[in-house]
Amino acid sequence: MNKSGSLCPAVKAADIIGDKWVLLILRELFMGGTRYNDFERAMARISPSVLSARLRSMIEQGLIIKKTIPGQKGREYRLTHSGKELAPIIDHLAIWGLRWARRQLEDEDIDVACFMWDFHRTLKIDELPEGDTVFCIQFPEQDTYQKWWLIANGDTVDLCTDNPGREIDIYVSSSLITLVSIWMGDIPVKEALDTGQLDLIGEAYLVNSAARWFPTSSYAHVRSKITI
Repeated sequence: MNKSGSLCPAVKAADIIGDKWVLLILRELFMGGTRYNDFERAMARISPSVLSARLRSMIEQGLIIKKTIPGQKGREYRLTHSGKELAPIIDHLAIWGLRWARRQLEDEDIDVACFMWDFHRTLKIDELPEGDTVFCIQFPEQDTYQKWWLIANGDTVDLCTDNPGREIDIYVSSSLITLVSIWMGDIPVKEALDTGQLDLIGEAYLVNSAARWFPTSSYAHVRSKITI
């Protein structure tokens, strides 16, 4: 293990949580993910070997523990008291990044699978009608994963890459970068519709109420401080 040669506690903390995959695993844990498969779906670009190594390291550092799920097969990961104390730190890092590093985000930083995982769990389900609501999200410019399906019912939203064979209530068509911009609060839903960047076809109620149910990041209110 490399030694920093510094007694600074901030440097020691950075040694533990400075890795991008550790930060993303922590983010997923704070958002409710507990299973290995949750981390794989949320971080499509991470390899199984790297994910396993990071989870082992986080256990060794005392950030998480691995527990058996009562009455079920498999194990889950849970934050320790030490891990839970990182929540406001990760939150402030995200806010700082959006304020001061937002313009450095590149198109290649966006992975459609990772984005759709965030997109589906930020759907405002309280604004949807009772019963199942089936969405088909379409990205015509994507070479792969051009279509995704969301099935919302009550307090659950299922994300599918294969056609579930259900009647579609609303089709949402857009480029990936546009949908990300709407999700991050850079483009209002109405503006995207008016300019043709977003197309909605389906039940009139869902089309007309899109601004209310449309998924948005919990950081959509954070604006960049970089103006030049």
